[in-house]
Amino acid sequence: MKNVAWAVTGAGHYLAESVAAMGKISQKNRVCTFVSEAGEEVLRMYGLFDRLKEISGGGYLEEVFLEREEGSSSPKAGRFMMNKFDLLIVAPATANTVAKIVCGIADTLPTNAAALANKAAVPLYVLPTDVLERAETEPPFTIDRDLCLRCEACEPRAACPRGAIGEQIDLLRCDGCGICRGLCPQGAIRRGAISVASRPLDRENIERLGRIPGVTVLAGPEDIEGLVSSPQNGM
Repeated sequence: MKNVAWAVTGAGHYLAESVAAMGKISQKNRVCTFVSEAGEEVLRMYGLFDRLKEISGGGYLEEVFLEREEGSSSPKAGRFMMNKFDLLIVAPATANTVAKIVCGIADTLPTNAAALANKAAVPLYVLPTDVLERAETEPPFTIDRDLCLRCEACEPRAACPRGAIGEQIDLLRCDGCGICRGLCPQGAIRRGAISVASRPLDRENIERLGRIPGVTVLAGPEDIEGLVSSPQNGM
């Protein structure tokens, strides 16, 4: 059994796949989760926040640490210096997080964890959202204004437990439950795939990230599950 640290940043791309992979890892290993403030917001938007409590069940080295509760000094990240973890996985990692790690900036819970893991020679694996020049991704729920009839009695708005539906969906209130989608008679609430291009600067930072000793850049979420059996990690 390994002690796996997992850091979540504020990216929607690869998020569901990363959560699914970490869920499988948690079946035979301890997983301790470090979540940035942006990561917490995005997990809620996609309806995945509650899944963290199942992956990291709450025992020692299986906790969920939220940046908003940890303070600026991120003391729990100090566990990396105490050799409590066998590896750290940052998945998914936003372009902002990648750039900070490359530049040695540690001002969020995930980047603090990454910096201390690297200093303590704990293997660090990063799944950037921009590994491809162009990727298809699924955004949180939105209202298609071309389909919406602006019904005076809007069933989705009335039923939303968080009061997140107005002219558009307030994603900072939405918890991704999906109740609204099934209630709209026009099918105007949806998650449609969108195409996103990475910037040359982002790809350059990924290349720089891969040159840092002790850091491995993952090509996709399918690489996550195999990390716990990697000979490099000593088990």
